Amino acid sequence: MAREKITLQGASPDPALSGILKLAVMAVGGQGGGVLTGWIEDCARAAGYAVQATSVAGVAQRTGATIYYIEMAPAGPRTPVFSLMPAAGDVDILIAAELMEAGRAILRGFVTPDRTTLIASTHRALAVSEKTVPGDGIAKAEEVLAAAEIAARRLIAFDMDRIAVEEGTVISASLFGALAASGTLPFPRAAFEAAIRATGRGAEASLRAFARAHEAATEPPAAAPEPPALPPAKTPALPPPLADRLASLPEPARDLATAGLHAVLDFQDPAYGRDYLDRLAAIAARDSAAQGFAFTREAAKYLARAMAYDDVIRVADLKTRAARFARIRAEMTPPDGAALWMTDFLHPRAEELVSLLPARLGARLEGSPRAMRLIDRLFNHGHRLRTDRLWPFLQLYLLAGLRRWRRGMLRHRREMAHLEDWLAEALAEIDRDYPLAVELVKTRRLIKGYADTYARGLSKFDRVRTGARLVAGRPDAADWTRRLREAALQDEHGRALDGALATIRSFASDSV
Repeated sequence: MAREKITLQGASPDPALSGILKLAVMAVGGQGGGVLTGWIEDCARAAGYAVQATSVAGVAQRTGATIYYIEMAPAGPRTPVFSLMPAAGDVDILIAAELMEAGRAILRGFVTPDRTTLIASTHRALAVSEKTVPGDGIAKAEEVLAAAEIAARRLIAFDMDRIAVEEGTVISASLFGALAASGTLPFPRAAFEAAIRATGRGAEASLRAFARAHEAATEPPAAAPEPPALPPAKTPALPPPLADRLASLPEPARDLATAGLHAVLDFQDPAYGRDYLDRLAAIAARDSAAQGFAFTREAAKYLARAMAYDDVIRVADLKTRAARFARIRAEMTPPDGAALWMTDFLHPRAEELVSLLPARLGARLEGSPRAMRLIDRLFNHGHRLRTDRLWPFLQLYLLAGLRRWRRGMLRHRREMAHLEDWLAEALAEIDRDYPLAVELVKTRRLIKGYADTYARGLSKFDRVRTGARLVAGRPDAADWTRRLREAALQDEHGRALDGALATIRSFASDSV
C-alpha cells in the first residue's frame, strides 16, 4: 500500500469525552476482539470507571464482523445507564481490525468527523464476496482510506496485523497499542500494559506487539519504504533443444512462453512441451511484427493454460507433492515433535471418473444414461482421506501416476479438440480484425478449475464466443468482445453476461 501509516495528531480533546465514553470494536473470529474488549474493561475498572461491554456476533467466513461495544464513565454515587449497541453518529472511538471493517463502520454511520477517532489496520483479510467473483473482486483499499480521512475526526491507520504476526501474537495486541497511543482514553500506558500482563499466557509477545504499535501510532508519518525485490523463481533448467526453440520465438512473447513451457512440462512431459512449442511457433508464423506480436504473446499464456488443464490427475499430483506438506507445516507451525494430521476431501462425480478412461470406452459409457447413473450411485459421495497416513497417501499418489496415460483418456481428447477449435477461430480473424483475434485468445481466461467451476467457466466461454460471432465484422467487434469477457467475470452465475448478450442481440442483424 502506498501509505503505510496515516496519523493525524494534535487534535483538541472532545468535550463529550468528559461524560460517557463510547467505543466500538469490529473484528472477526481469530482476531482477538473479545480479548481486546476484556483488556479495555480491565483498564477502565482499574481506574475506577463503571463499564459495560456487549457484543453482537457476526456471521462466520468473513461475511460479517462481531461488534464489541463498550461504554464507560467515571464511577459516582449514581450508576450510569449504558446502551447495549452503538448508534450512528454516537461513537467516540471505532477500532477496526481490518481495513474493510473500517469501511463498513463508515457506511453504517459509526464514524463521524465531529467526534470519532478511527483506529484501523490497513491489512486485508478478503471477504467471501471478494473471493467468489470469477475475476478480480478485491475492493479498492485506497478508496476506503480516502473515505476514512474525510469521515473520521482523527485517523490512525497502519498495518497492525504485520506487527502482530512478526511478534507471534494476534492483532488485538497491536490494536491495543494504537489505542493507548491515541490518548483517547484517560489511562496511562502502564495501565494498558498491566491489563496485558494480567492475562498471563502469551503476555510477553502481546506486550512486544503493543509496544511496536504504540510507537508506530505516535511517530510522524514516514514515506513508505520500497518493497523488497522478489527473489527470482526457482525453475528447473530446460533441455537445450527446448531452450533453443524458445530463443527462436519473437522477443515480446518469450517471457510468457518460457513460463508457459515450464507449466506444460510440469503438467505432463517433454514431448508435451514440444507440442506446446510447435503450436506457438505456428502461431508466431501467422503473426505480425508490426502488431508487436500481441497475438503470440497472449497465445503463449492462454495456450499453456489450455494444455495444462485441471483434472483429477492434476489435483492428486499437487496434493502429494513434498512442497505442499512443507508449506502447510510452515503455515501451521506445530510444536517440535508434534504430529500434523492432514485430511483431504474428495467428491468424485461420474463425469470425472469416466473422463479418466480410454477415450473410446469413456465415450461409450458416457453415452449410456444407465451406466452413468450406476457409476454416480457407487462413487458420487464425499471421501475424506488422511493423507498424512501411508495408504490414503498412496491412493492419491497412484492416481497422480496415471499422468503417463493421460493422452489416451477421454478428457484429454476432449480438451485438445476444444483447444484446436478455439485457436482456429481466433487465427481466422488475425488478418481480418487483429484486435478481435487478440480478444478471442483472451477469452480462454474464463475456463479454470474442475467439476462445477469448470462447467460454469466453459459455459461462459461458449456464450462469449457466441456474442463475438454476432459482432464480427463491426469496427467495434474487439471492444464488444472485451466487454463480454469482463461481464462474464463479474459474477458466478453470468447475469452480467446475460445482460451484455441481450444488448448485442438488440442491435446485431446476424444470428448464430
